Amino acid sequence: MPEHKRKLLPFAALSASYFAHIGFFNPYLPLWLKDLGFGLLAISLLTSVQSATRLFAPYAWGWVSDHTGERVRLLRYGATAALALSLALWWPLGGLSLFLVLLLMFSHTSAMMPMSEAAMAHLVSQGGAFDVRRYGRVRLWGSVGFLVTVLAAGVWFERHGIGSFPVWTSLSLLAVALSVWWMPDLREAPHTEKQGPSVWPVLRLPAVRWFFLAVFFHVLSHIFIYIFFSLYLDSLGYSKAVIGLLWAVSVVIEIGWFFTQARWLPRLPLTGWLVLVSAVMALRMGLTAGAAQWLWVLLLVQGLHALTFAAHHTACIALLSHHFPGRLRGRGQALYSVLGYGLPGVLGGLGGGLLSQAFGLHTVFWVSTVCALLAAACAWRLKVLEHRH
Repeated sequence: MPEHKRKLLPFAALSASYFAHIGFFNPYLPLWLKDLGFGLLAISLLTSVQSATRLFAPYAWGWVSDHTGERVRLLRYGATAALALSLALWWPLGGLSLFLVLLLMFSHTSAMMPMSEAAMAHLVSQGGAFDVRRYGRVRLWGSVGFLVTVLAAGVWFERHGIGSFPVWTSLSLLAVALSVWWMPDLREAPHTEKQGPSVWPVLRLPAVRWFFLAVFFHVLSHIFIYIFFSLYLDSLGYSKAVIGLLWAVSVVIEIGWFFTQARWLPRLPLTGWLVLVSAVMALRMGLTAGAAQWLWVLLLVQGLHALTFAAHHTACIALLSHHFPGRLRGRGQALYSVLGYGLPGVLGGLGGGLLSQAFGLHTVFWVSTVCALLAAACAWRLKVLEHRH
């Protein structure tokens, strides 16, 4: 096996195990909370905890990893601590106790992928340029992990009930912990200078500001899927197995994209992809809101996930690699998590909970459509700025 492929194997294992954890946790957490007797607003609050930790944890971990160079050791600590904390879910917990456990657990896991991708950045670059083919071949293992658990958990929970959700949580986090302990103990040179590179000059660039605005609205549109899609389908009478199937369809398409993206991405500039995928996101959410009673429509729109998530994610990671190189990459990845996933996740979870409680679950997907259109407009502005330069 070539040396560069051998070095990427542990990162592929972490991607597979981490997204295997996400693959059952995010789709079925709302259903588990519903089974515990929580109302819609409480479910929205508890499912928003993961996004809330992304407001502070990724940047804090990113800053520490940039300044110590100890990305792998920090990953090991985070995975082990999250595994230990997950054991608390095995006991009956009230709303406040559950909130605190989830807050602590997510504080240790929400920065894992940004730190991993920062550590992997030099391995998926050639001649200083981001190699979408190498990145896609690593990232697709995350999609495979997600696919396996979202299908298996859907069948299991349909047959045996969702009471075993905490056991699934601990087992999947055990796999994450094992994968990070397999990683070589690589250590980058620590950045101890008092006057190191700052992110503020980068953030003042108009192109970077419009990029983060486009990411914010696109992920805000997407976040409603993560929090409300399973509840929405459940309210329409779909079984847990069918819900798992619909999640799986999106991931199968996503895997195909990551495997072949080197063929498609060069056909448009990265900013052009941002415009396209947000426009497609508006179509996906509009059909989800207005035609979810037809299974064939849901199957069709879930297939658009290859563009609305996979293509969007790769384009964003490539742009981040361009704007936040070298010693800034840990904080650049962290800002992507904070501004792109943390803030939209909190606003989407809490706002969506209030909207769905007042007007019905379908309402959040109409709001999602509007957010996607705003993302497309911001991405278009970014594309215009790029063309001028």
